[in-house]
Amino acid sequence: MSTVLRYLEFLSLGTWVGGIIFLSFVVAPGAFAMLGSRDQAGALVGMSLGRLHWLGVIAGVIYLIARVAEGKSLSALIRPAAGLVILMIALTLVSQLGVSAKMLDLRTQMGSVERTPATSPLRVEFDRLHQWSVRIESTVLLCGLAAMFLTVRNRAL
Repeated sequence: MSTVLRYLEFLSLGTWVGGIIFLSFVVAPGAFAMLGSRDQAGALVGMSLGRLHWLGVIAGVIYLIARVAEGKSLSALIRPAAGLVILMIALTLVSQLGVSAKMLDLRTQMGSVERTPATSPLRVEFDRLHQWSVRIESTVLLCGLAAMFLTVRNRAL
């Protein structure tokens, strides 16, 4: 059973971290390079990010359940790798339910981010939130890489 639980830990973290890397370095640059407008690219990346966020939350919960089951105690959640995954889930929820939701609302109000002047208060706020989105996603990625390392390194809970 321990092998199955460790497999679930690695599968969930690998899926989440791999998804972030794929979105950040393949989907987003490709969308902005290939689609007809920045608005279309932004809509595609926003939709993809939203789905990645929910996938990440589910993967994080699976990781934590496997970690608790493997350790046969809730005390497994106080280990550094589990703590990082909890932080990843929290940051992802803040990004999805807070930052991304506000960005979608601003995008709707502007009609077109691309055609909205950079000095417009709506655009200024959108750009500020976009910076926060990138910072949060980068932090989640770094935490995920660290959690993977700690999970690999620590065979025993």
